[in-house]
Amino acid sequence: MMGRLNKRMAEKPFPPTTTIHDKVNSMSLQQQIKSELKDAMKAKDTVKKDTIRIMLGEFSRQPKKELNDAEVVAIIRKLIKSETELLGQANEPVSNSGYIAVLEGYLPQQASEDDIKAWIADNIDFSSFANKMQAMKPIMGQFAGRVDGNMVKGILDRL
Repeated sequence: MMGRLNKRMAEKPFPPTTTIHDKVNSMSLQQQIKSELKDAMKAKDTVKKDTIRIMLGEFSRQPKKELNDAEVVAIIRKLIKSETELLGQANEPVSNSGYIAVLEGYLPQQASEDDIKAWIADNIDFSSFANKMQAMKPIMGQFAGRVDGNMVKGILDRL
């Protein structure tokens, strides 16, 4: 009996042990946001809790139940833009908004201006474009989601 058990164990090894760190890294951004709602509730962080609930409401309005990270980031950017516009209409500074600060915490790290300039110098041949602004498409494609279009436009204007 013991011989057969050892033979089966050798044929079908146990799956590798997963740690909490592995689970967090394997979670989609949408799943991570859902799990952080519980943490915010436990910590009694009302700004974060309310912000996450707004994001989850936006996610539930989408046609797909499970969104990929790019779709989640697009929704977060839309929420930031609408809040920024509302604060601008009310003549309130954006820096005072805890809501925007929480939302920005879920965005990927933005590319620096130096990174963008270096990539442009290495990869863009302006002679192949009628004007400099036509180079925005390949630049935005390279830095998808990690750069603001206005920043790229400003860089191109200064070149």
